Amino acid sequence: MKIIPAALVYLLLAGAWLQDVNAKSMHVSSSNCCFTLVERRMSLKRIQCYKNTSSTCSYKNNLILKLNGGREACVSQTKSWVQNYLKRINPCR
Repeated sequence: MKIIPAALVYLLLAGAWLQDVNAKSMHVSSSNCCFTLVERRMSLKRIQCYKNTSSTCSYKNNLILKLNGGREACVSQTKSWVQNYLKRINPCR
């Protein structure tokens, strides 16, 4: 009789673990993609650091700039002002 409760607990734990593994492998965060770009040049003083967009994003030549105050802005890597700024700012950690 003690085998049945133990087997049920095992099945519940195995099911929960499999669901967790599947959810993590299928999750793609949209916070690492850019959907709208800032076209105008912004002040270098406003930028803390930059990070690349995810390889799963539709547009791959974009960067996410972390700004003062916790905001983020997306820019195109191909803009000349962005390329000049990349020489002066560090990647985000």
